[in-house]
Amino acid sequence: MNEHNHQKLVVLWFRATYPDLAAVFFAIPNGERRDPATAKRLQEEGVLAGVPDLLLAVPRGPLAGLFLEMKAVLGGRLSQPQKAAHAALTAQGYAVAVAHGYEAAKAAIVDYLER
Repeated sequence: MNEHNHQKLVVLWFRATYPDLAAVFFAIPNGERRDPATAKRLQEEGVLAGVPDLLLAVPRGPLAGLFLEMKAVLGGRLSQPQKAAHAALTAQGYAVAVAHGYEAAKAAIVDYLER
């Protein structure tokens, strides 16, 4: 199963499990390949390379929210822009988790929400 399918399952699971939080859990569409004109327009609108795939905009303790980076179960690696974005988000008080697949993403979300 590819990264897209894992992320889709995470979103479906989250919306079914936490319906009261569905409006504050959403995707950040940074990862798709686009034609140059669309890429330029999106960059002008603020799309930034390296920002994680999903955001759970729910504070827990001292943390402002959870950013979740989805990766393939096997072989998924962080790019340099992703590493930089994760460090910047962490420095601003966000939790950042890298999830290699659906099960890892579920575990990261449950762990975060149970803080």
